[in-house]
Amino acid sequence: MLQNLQFLQSTPQLLQPPTSAAPLPQLHSTCFPILKQFKISRRELTICSNSSLLLLLGSQALESKAKAEENSPNDNQQKEENVATPNPNCSNKVPTKRAFLDIAIDGEPVGRIVIGLYGDDVPVGAARFGSIVSGAAGISYRRKEFVKIMPNYVQHGGLRSYGVDAELAKRSGSNLAVENLREEWEREYEKCPGVKNLAGTVSILVRDPSKPPPKLKLVARKGKLEIDEEEIGTEPNGTEFVISIMDSPELDASALVIGQVLDGMEVVKRIGQVKTVQENTASPYFRVAKLIGDKRAVVAERGFNRPYAKVVINNCGLMD
Repeated sequence: MLQNLQFLQSTPQLLQPPTSAAPLPQLHSTCFPILKQFKISRRELTICSNSSLLLLLGSQALESKAKAEENSPNDNQQKEENVATPNPNCSNKVPTKRAFLDIAIDGEPVGRIVIGLYGDDVPVGAARFGSIVSGAAGISYRRKEFVKIMPNYVQHGGLRSYGVDAELAKRSGSNLAVENLREEWEREYEKCPGVKNLAGTVSILVRDPSKPPPKLKLVARKGKLEIDEEEIGTEPNGTEFVISIMDSPELDASALVIGQVLDGMEVVKRIGQVKTVQENTASPYFRVAKLIGDKRAVVAERGFNRPYAKVVINNCGLMD
């Protein structure tokens, strides 16, 4: 310690700060008074040096943080505005045509549903529905039934892909495939975020809503690995449609919104009140039968939520 003190006394100029540099106010009150007394150990000198460096880095960090806080509110506000601003084409759809469905339950007429079709926004889906409703496709929804009644929506069975319906469609050149409908659904799904199947909307099914969306998987074709969609059951033929009684986000991944109920929502709710076959998937007997592939379980599953009464479209067509 004495040797260190003698060394400090013999070289005081090494400890004094340069006269040309402006002294730091934070360091003047802590380290430099001690240095002037020349009573300092190496440990104290190291602490003072480290403290000076930390104070300098801290001041720079505070300055950069202040600048970042000045810029960040504007950036966050812009991001929030972009997220919160809906696409005007999604919320301001205007019907271009009107269609009607006359409904009967067990042979008793219950009223008319008037539907506005979005011909400008979803031309493929609106044209498909309009051609079937009017009979221009050679086939029609007339005398066809609603096959499923869920808490949030009612589902019409559409046309069959076999038998008389298929023959009539083939003669008129109508295409019952869903490729174009699926492409239009994908565009609408990306363009319009949020729930699309709102209360009162009418949608065409492009996928089976009771089954999960197809999963991507790797398949080998001609010596190359390609990504393909796993096939899950038989897809709808683009003629089945649903009418939402309440907001139905569960339909967004399977249905293309093509219109809105303009009149007769009370008729839709009347259909929703029809008693149905209760779902029994929680039964252990059903689970075992489904697990072992019992056909009776498959048949029973198809009957879940089907109405006991016969809900039929007596008449249908275009009004404009």
